[in-house]
Amino acid sequence: GCPQKYVVKNYFYYYLFKFSAALGEEIFYITFLPFTYWNIDHSVSRRMIIIWSIVMYIGQVSKDILKWPRPLSPPVVKLEVRTDAEYGMPSTHAMAATAISFSFLIATMNQYKYPFELGLMAAFVFSTLVCLSRLYTGMHTVLDVIGGALISAVLLVLLYPAWDSIDHLLLTSPFCPLLSIAVPLLLCYNYPKLDYYSPTRADTTTILGAGAGATVGFWLNHQYAAPAYSGENLGFPLITGMTVVLVLARFFTGLFVILLTRQLMKSVVLGTLCYCYKFPISDLEARRRLEVEVPYKFVTYSSVGFTATVIVPLLHGLLGLI
Repeated sequence: GCPQKYVVKNYFYYYLFKFSAALGEEIFYITFLPFTYWNIDHSVSRRMIIIWSIVMYIGQVSKDILKWPRPLSPPVVKLEVRTDAEYGMPSTHAMAATAISFSFLIATMNQYKYPFELGLMAAFVFSTLVCLSRLYTGMHTVLDVIGGALISAVLLVLLYPAWDSIDHLLLTSPFCPLLSIAVPLLLCYNYPKLDYYSPTRADTTTILGAGAGATVGFWLNHQYAAPAYSGENLGFPLITGMTVVLVLARFFTGLFVILLTRQLMKSVVLGTLCYCYKFPISDLEARRRLEVEVPYKFVTYSSVGFTATVIVPLLHGLLGLI
């Protein structure tokens, strides 16, 4: 668990790739995905979250089935500690970056007017930076990164024909709330077992929980608020000083509520589980048990997803930010 000693010789590359690595982690998911829902387009955000959940689940499970080790150290120097306990193939950073950037491009290219070449370049640069960051930080081999990007690309191609049908079904089916919770929970409780503890199950539960909560929120909004399909294609809004102020106000208000929800639910859910299973909150081994870790992560992050899609928009309306 102790990080290796190293000397930084090029601070530009160091900070560039440390930042790029963060684009495939929770700090990015919990800011960018809600931002698109609050400020860009609901349909774009829905499609990105659906693709992200599916791609990440397949990637995480593939790691623990294949069990390919990460690069040996030495010769590489590993700049991260937590994810070193996971297996290497495929790189889920590469999968997430490819899925999010290109699903955003696909979802917007026929809906908004902008140079396609510019969007393609942005998606390519984004995914490439994240992929290169995994090599720079010593967490993956070239094969891990290429494999992750290719798997994500194949999944995008396979899912694209059913994209609209899946989205419509999740918005209109009366069984959506039940299935959105039951199926991810079933997948989390039946996650592949390992001989030692790895954070992959916790990360997978976090992702599926957030996706489940958001999906229930999408369904509720469609059923009881404004329908998701308005038939209008308004394009990107005109950027003015007032627009920027509203965008920033929506973002920071929503982010504050999300972080508050996450912290509150972590405390409440973990405290309840500690009481039910009779262990102290400082007992890390107990918190890693299946019957504790899955409900703890799932309930916490499904609450975050639900808050981002239902509670925050309601608050925006009350504050006159819509």
